[in-house]
Amino acid sequence: MKDFLRKLELPVFIKDSRLTASVIIILVLSLLGGIIGMIINPLFGLALVLIFILTVAFVVYGTYVLAGNANNFAMNLSYRIKRSEQEALIKMPLGILLYDDDHQIQWVNPYLQLYLKNDDLIGHTIESVDPDLNKLLNEAIEAKTVENHIVSWDGHQFEMVVQNNLGVIYLLDITRYAKIENKYQAERLAIGQIFIDNYDELSEAMHDQELTSMSSYVQNTLSDYAKRFNSYLKRIDEDHFILLMHMQDLDKMEEDRFSVLDKIRQETSRNNTPLTLSIGIAFGSDSLTEIANQAQSNLDLALGRGGDQVVLRQPGKDARFYGGKSNPMEKRTRVRARMVSQAISELFKDADRVFVVGHQRPDMDSVGSGIGVVKIARLHGVKANFVLDTTKTNYDVGRLVARMQEEKQDTDIFINPEKALDEVTDKSMLVMVDHSKYSITYSQKLYDRLKNRIIVIDHHRRGEEFPENPMLTYVEPYASSACELVTEMIEYQQPAGGKRVLTDLEATAMLAGIVVDSKEFSLRTGTRTFDAASYLRSIGADSSVVSSLLKEDIDSFLERTHLVATLKLVKPHMAVLCGPDDKVIDPIVTAQAADTALDLENIGASFAITRRDQNTIGISARSMGKINVQIIMEKLGGGGHLSNAATQIKNVTVDQAREQLLKAIDEYEKENE
Repeated sequence: MKDFLRKLELPVFIKDSRLTASVIIILVLSLLGGIIGMIINPLFGLALVLIFILTVAFVVYGTYVLAGNANNFAMNLSYRIKRSEQEALIKMPLGILLYDDDHQIQWVNPYLQLYLKNDDLIGHTIESVDPDLNKLLNEAIEAKTVENHIVSWDGHQFEMVVQNNLGVIYLLDITRYAKIENKYQAERLAIGQIFIDNYDELSEAMHDQELTSMSSYVQNTLSDYAKRFNSYLKRIDEDHFILLMHMQDLDKMEEDRFSVLDKIRQETSRNNTPLTLSIGIAFGSDSLTEIANQAQSNLDLALGRGGDQVVLRQPGKDARFYGGKSNPMEKRTRVRARMVSQAISELFKDADRVFVVGHQRPDMDSVGSGIGVVKIARLHGVKANFVLDTTKTNYDVGRLVARMQEEKQDTDIFINPEKALDEVTDKSMLVMVDHSKYSITYSQKLYDRLKNRIIVIDHHRRGEEFPENPMLTYVEPYASSACELVTEMIEYQQPAGGKRVLTDLEATAMLAGIVVDSKEFSLRTGTRTFDAASYLRSIGADSSVVSSLLKEDIDSFLERTHLVATLKLVKPHMAVLCGPDDKVIDPIVTAQAADTALDLENIGASFAITRRDQNTIGISARSMGKINVQIIMEKLGGGGHLSNAATQIKNVTVDQAREQLLKAIDEYEKENE
């Protein structure tokens, strides 16, 4: 009876109230039918009662059979599940290893046993069995995560999970899928644009036969280089090529450090027709349009940095630079200067106010070029000012301001940043002179207010940090100074009625800017530099006043002398000067000390390290041209020219900044071995 009751235990699905109610209703109706039949006709009623009894018996028996079948099914299913779990644990393609607190192996499934290649594992430590696996285990435990992460072990790729509290390692071999992913990544498309920097300038002075020979040499050299790396090269213009390659081939080009740059520069220099290449390469996006646009942007960046280099960048990531070993060649033409001068005049006419801003702690080049731009704007009837707090200036700029006030010449040129912010409108325009990095602009708030209405005039090599969508960009890294660029623009202005654009003192300020940045016409000086200086002299610039403005005060001289006295050679032809960590030294003094070091014998590059403020260390770098200090400074977050660069480092001491500098120099030397 107990067995019957046990077997009669109803499955859950039979206990459903709706099913029970339906059965009871049917039985009640059958019973009522039998009772009514007995009343009408005893024989008929007896037949109905028998049918009722048979129905009840059938329901009971059916329930008994159904319950038994359901229980058998559940027991069979439970057995199969447990058996499958056991089989999966042993045979599934997932490695499982159990270990104790001492990292001794307690159990390992047969699948993982195949990778360990050792039958006697139980009781041995993981380190004694496989040191690499033990290292991966320790790294996972230190990371304190149970999330899946990809590891390489025994020549395979695994998805690894460690549950240290349970003492379990799970290893899923994903080598096949990793190979598919690697193949996909290796065969993703990269697009490059190649531009011959000075093709137009050289072609103007060549005969047709020489030009054809040079063009063929460049074509053949680039074709051989592309073929060497399984890439596709197509010439789309006399000085423009397009390059298509897979990522795996681009990686090989990076390892080669784009040697084609050096080859073409050196070979053409031997023939007195020096050519340089600028290359922009983009990759990393599923959109070919986005890659192509990024490649063009990278090429623009390479050209803005002076050419003779490669810029690699994928959308949204930092750029990588190769090359840039040579001084930028003077490619600027008067046509370009005239077009920019006309364009900036038209832009000024559409503005109700022009604000000109230099970099932080503006020098004579920044102030002189800013004054020139202000006078161009005022020439067209636009109210313009140079943003400067005249109570906080360097000694040379302070002398200029004092002299302007003394002679009562355009004393309203300068406006302090607070007043400028009060007077700015949506139709105002901001001109950035002598810099293009918005993080070092003189008034960050003014930049943020007018960042959609900006003009950039600069002579430094363009870096990654650059205003987005400026209205006009005039970045010429081969110019000596921003004053040189603005002077050429002034030459093409045509004031009505013979009106002068600049006063004598303003022309003198611009000449002083050229003298400062060219180190008295000894560095980065081209024929256009002397043309600009000659023009300024012709309109009233006084070289004796320049000398007076740039005179160094006694305290600065002594400070510079003490800084130069700390000079130490850290590499052949490389010198480092370090100021005291507890004393703030003026950046101009630091730069002058680096310049002075270059005057010493056997010094090809100098680096002056001083404290700028309580939290900032500044490094001024100078070079005679053979050592690219710009690349070294970029490794430390700065930038500049090949021969004139700088950076600022936050929250370090002078000694720590020196160690970072030496590391950057070592990296530079390795890259240029």
